Parts: sequence; structure tokens; C-alpha cells
Amino acid sequence: MNRNTTLFALALLLAFTACSGEKPTPPPAPEVVRDVTLFTAQRTTVPDYVEATGTVRASQSAQLSSQVMGTITRVNVHEGDRVRRGEVLITIDEAQQRAAYSGANAGLQASQENIAAADADYALAESTMKRYQMLYDKKSVSPQEFDEVKARLAAAKARRDAAHAGRTQAEAGVSQASTAMGFTKIRAPFDGLVTAKLADAGAIATPGVPLLIVEDPGHFRLEATVDESKMGAVRLGEAVPVVIDALGDQAIAGKVVQIVPSADPSSRTFTVKIDLPVNPQIRSGLFGRARFPRGERQSILVPQTAVLHRGQLDAVYVVGKDQIASLRYVTLGTPSAQQVEVLSGLEAGDQVVAQPGDRELSGKKIEAK
Repeated sequence: MNRNTTLFALALLLAFTACSGEKPTPPPAPEVVRDVTLFTAQRTTVPDYVEATGTVRASQSAQLSSQVMGTITRVNVHEGDRVRRGEVLITIDEAQQRAAYSGANAGLQASQENIAAADADYALAESTMKRYQMLYDKKSVSPQEFDEVKARLAAAKARRDAAHAGRTQAEAGVSQASTAMGFTKIRAPFDGLVTAKLADAGAIATPGVPLLIVEDPGHFRLEATVDESKMGAVRLGEAVPVVIDALGDQAIAGKVVQIVPSADPSSRTFTVKIDLPVNPQIRSGLFGRARFPRGERQSILVPQTAVLHRGQLDAVYVVGKDQIASLRYVTLGTPSAQQVEVLSGLEAGDQVVAQPGDRELSGKKIEAK
């Protein structure tokens, strides 16, 4: 079939259609949904703040480890146990330290005997020197004999001084051995709660390796990380709201008590420590968010009831000038008690369905209340 034939057939088809008198079927009228509550999106002034996330930690926490190597003979506590300051938590075999203590005591006793002998020698040399001094003054002894007695006195004095120094050294050895024996008992540094038990009886305690973690359960802090570019919003001593997700959306009052002066070079963030009020529900390790105020800004707020959650996406129904609803995806900011901020997806003046619920409104005509 050539091109002219194709055009002729098309013309005949169009003429037949026109002569038939048939008209195209109009689209069906959209379904009408009545009594729908709408609201007009408007920009409003909202507080502006820097939000920083972090982890709740005890204000006072200690990792307990041994200062001597030895076999753990007893662990007196478990996770969750409350302890008192000075209470013995772990005992380590003290056989080696006891032997060292006994040896140090024996050395101290020997030094005391050396002092007694040296004192006696010195007393004898001193009395002899006095007699020879009298004889020397009367020229009854030769200078050589006098010098010999004088040298013996000096030697006796040196032995006496050395004996006394030996006793000081022996006493230090006893004190050191006694301290080492004390290291075989690991005690609670403060009243607190055992949050981690890292060793059992029979294990070898090595200096510097943690065996227990004890925390003060009465005082907690949120250690939040703040980007270096936003540190201008953080002020020492400032009261800031903190939200602990495990406790719900209600903010609690925190106070900035410390700003770590050096930044993490890998993340370019600073650590800010925020004291939290006493609350028996707060636990170490919980996730929290702090909000540091930095003035005000313009934003669009919508009721949380207007937001639909579709998987990982959020959306609202927007009603156009033709009263037809369409689903529009939005980016949300931080929610408050009843409203949520819309960062993008809405403009001032948009008509939004306030409470769509489970209804499918896309493409339907909306009649507001």
C-alpha cells in the first residue's frame, strides 16, 4: 500500500465517524466527599534551635580494675547490686603479697637489731674518744694513737647512720608490702550501682583490665555532640530542654554544665555535658536529644492529624482551586505536642485536609464544613 492509498483510507474513516453523529464519552464526575475540615497553611514565627543528639551517662562512673596480678578468689556482687563506699567487691589471692609482707617485716626486724649493735659500737667509740681526748690534752698519748681512736669514732658513727637509714628503708618496704596486700581487695569508690560485671572467680586479674563498672544512679548527664559550626548556640550554665525518647516526647529541663574544649578531629564535633534532673526512670545508655535555642524563624506548622505516613514517606492531602484533593509528599521537621513543622512540600495559602484519617481522598471533590 503506497502513501496516497493510506491517506485516502484515513480520510474515509474520519468522514464515516463524523457522519455517524457519535460524540466522545465525557469523563465521570469525581466522587464528592462532604463535611471535610480544611485549614489554610500559613507561615508563623517559631522558636529556632540547634538539636543535638547524645547518650545518657552517669555523672559519676568508675571502671574498677586490679593494681596487682593474681587469681580472683571471690566476686561479691552482680549487675544491679547497690554498693556502699569502701565495701569489698572483689578479692584477689594475696599469697604473693603476704609473702612479700612477711619478708619486709623480717627485714625491718633485722634493721632494728643492726641499729642496736651500731648504737652500742658508737657509744663505746664515743666514750673511748672522750678518754683519749683527756689523755691527748695531757700529752699522755701520741697524735697517731689519738687519730686512730678518732677514726674509729667516725666509722662507728657512719655504721650507726647506715643502720638507721636501713630501718627507714625497711619501714618503707613494710608499708609498700602492706599497701600491696590492700590491693588484693577491690572496694567501692563511692555509693553506687554495679552496672557491669566483667570477671568471675577463678579468672586472672591483670592491672588496668576492668573487672567491674560502678555508677552513681542518682545523677545523670546527657553527653551530646554538637557540630563545630553550631557551637555559637551553646552557652555554659544555660537551661535547655532535653527529650529522652524512652520516656516519651515530654521535654525535661537540663542544664549545660560542661563544654569539652577540644573537638573530635574526625567528626568536627564538640561534646556538651548536660545535667539532668533526678528521675528514677533515667538509665545510663539511653538516647536523648537536646535543643539549644538560637532565636526565631518563619515556618509552616500543620496538625499531626493531617500527616499520613506511607512507608518511609510523609504526605498530606492538598485541595486545589477545583476542590479536587491530591496527595502531596512533604518533609517534616521536629514535632511538638499537637503540631509538626513542614520543611518542604507546602506553601503558604495551600488548603490542607485537617483529619483525613484512613480515607482515600485523591482525585475526589472536597466539600468543606
